[in-house]
Amino acid sequence: MKFTVDKHEKYILVKLNESKLNSLVTPQLKSELILINTEGQRNIILDLSQIKFADSSGLSSLLVGHRLCKNASGVFILAGLNESVSRLITISQLDNVLTIVPTSEEGIDLIFMEEIEKELKKESSR
Repeated sequence: MKFTVDKHEKYILVKLNESKLNSLVTPQLKSELILINTEGQRNIILDLSQIKFADSSGLSSLLVGHRLCKNASGVFILAGLNESVSRLITISQLDNVLTIVPTSEEGIDLIFMEEIEKELKKESSR
């Protein structure tokens, strides 16, 4: 699996440099997501702009990322979906579960908004 990882203080941006998100790629993707999460990162943006095709095992890996981030009180964001991948997610009714944004930059903005909101909630509960 070809991918790049861009680590930041509040989030990690993972960009898949593959054309397919299928059973050949998903075991490595799941492993990488678990590794990122165990290193203490709770906010992950997964850039799928290069992905042209996804199958059920690909969707499964996305759900793993979502669950890991949610359990760590973070967010898992998908960015750059093409039409066929977006349609598969909609058909699977995962568009109600997963956070999807058009670009990685919008995902970054969303994470910073979420972090600010968490800080404000902490302060108001004191």
